[in-house]
Amino acid sequence: MLDEYLARIRAHRNNIHRCRRLLKSNLSDVERPFIERRLTEEQTALESLSAEAFPFAFSLRKGPDMPAS
Repeated sequence: MLDEYLARIRAHRNNIHRCRRLLKSNLSDVERPFIERRLTEEQTALESLSAEAFPFAFSLRKGPDMPAS
């Protein structure tokens, strides 16, 4: 089951990278909003899937007393 989650996460990450690469290229006025919408959808799906696959993962927030890494 974990392998399936990891494969789906990898697919979403690849799609996100592809969308970001496309946004750096010359796109028409019709293509750009479509790619931006797809990027948002992929990011949302990745966040949802990550939360489902790893419910106990914590994100560390940097506070004023914590050095930036």
